[in-house]
Amino acid sequence: MSTPLARTLPALRMAALPLLLATAGNVQAAEFKAGDWTVSVGGIVNAYYTSVSCSGSQAVSGLTLGAEGLGCGGKSGATNVGNGLLPNALITSVKGKQDGLDIGATLMIGAAVSSSDSIGNNNNVDVRQGFFTIGSASAGTVKLGRDYGLFGANAILSDMTLLGVGAPVQATQGNRVSLGHIGAGYSYLGHYGQIAYALPAMGGLSLSAAVMSPVNAFANANATAGRSPQVQGLAAYATGSTKLWLAAKSQPFKGNATQPGFTMSGVELGGSAAFGSFGLLANLQKGKGLGVLADGDNGDQKQTNWVLQGTMTLDKLKLGLSVGETRLDGGTGTDLKKNANTTLGAYYSLTKSVTLVGELSRTSSASAAGDTARMSGAALGGILFF
Repeated sequence: MSTPLARTLPALRMAALPLLLATAGNVQAAEFKAGDWTVSVGGIVNAYYTSVSCSGSQAVSGLTLGAEGLGCGGKSGATNVGNGLLPNALITSVKGKQDGLDIGATLMIGAAVSSSDSIGNNNNVDVRQGFFTIGSASAGTVKLGRDYGLFGANAILSDMTLLGVGAPVQATQGNRVSLGHIGAGYSYLGHYGQIAYALPAMGGLSLSAAVMSPVNAFANANATAGRSPQVQGLAAYATGSTKLWLAAKSQPFKGNATQPGFTMSGVELGGSAAFGSFGLLANLQKGKGLGVLADGDNGDQKQTNWVLQGTMTLDKLKLGLSVGETRLDGGTGTDLKKNANTTLGAYYSLTKSVTLVGELSRTSSASAAGDTARMSGAALGGILFF
C-alpha cells in the first residue's frame, strides 16, 4: 500500500512511557548520583509475531482499520515480527533540588523492530519526550517541553493491550507499532510542545492543565493549525485500588476552499477498579473533531469512543477481555461509520522484568451504508522492562 495515508499512519506512537515504567511492578531503572542530580536510565524492549487475515467488503473508505488496505497491508493476510503497542525505548530522567525547588527532566528515544527489507536501515527513531519540570510540594509543578497529552492518557495506560498488541494493523505495525484500541475505542493521546501546570497534591485528587502548540489535523490537509493554542485539562481521583478521571481538550482548526474551519472539542470520563483478583476498566470519550486516530483526521464529525475491559489475575498469569468501539456521525455511503476491536489476552510474568504475551483479536469496520470489513489477528511474543 503506497497511498499518502499509508505513509502517514506509521507516525503513531505509544504514550506516557515514564508513567508506564513507574507502574511496572518491581521493575526499577538503573539509578546513580552525578553532581547535583540523581540520574535514572531505563527502557522497554518488545517483539511480537503477528498474523492477520482480512475479509468482507472493501467498500468502506477512510480509516477502516479492519479492511485489507490498512489492516492487512493491501493483501488478504499478512505476517509481521514487530513491536506491539509500545515501541522499544530508552528513557533517561534526572531529578534534583536547587534553591528549594524540585527540578527534573525526561528524554525518551524510541525505535521500532520491523523493517521493510533485509538490508534497509531501520531508522525510524523519534524523540517524543523532551521536557523539564520545576516545582515544590506547596506550589505545584510546571512542565515545559514536548510530552504526551492529558486527554486519553488514563485510557491507554489502563489498557491491558499496552503490554501486548491489540489491533495488529499492518499499516502501523510495519516499521512502527500496533494500535491497541487506538481508532477502535479511543483516539491517540498525541504528543505536543506544551506548558503544563499540576496543582499540589490534595489527598487523592490531582488537577492538571496545559497550553499546547496547535497541530495540523492528522492526515487531513483541509484542516490546519491557527494562531490559537490547544488546551487540555485533567482531573483524577484515586483511593485504594479505584481511580476516576475526567478530561477535556479543545483546539480550533483553520479550513480552506473545500472545507470550512471547525473547533475540535471533547470530554472524557473513565474509571478503573480492582476487586481482589479482578480488574475493571471503563472509558468514554465524546466530542467533535477528535479524530479516529488523532486530532481532526475526520474533520468536524461528532464522535463517540468507548472501551470496556475485564481482567483476572491468577498468581503470575493475567487473563483479560477488552472491547472497544469508535463511532462517527454524519457520514454517507462508503464513509466510515465505526471501527470496533475485541481482544482476548493472556499475560504471564515470567520474571519481574519479562512478560510473555498471547492475544487473539477481531477488528471490524463498517460504512454508513452498512458494508463491513473484518480483520482477525493473533499475536505471540513478550516485553522486557529495565
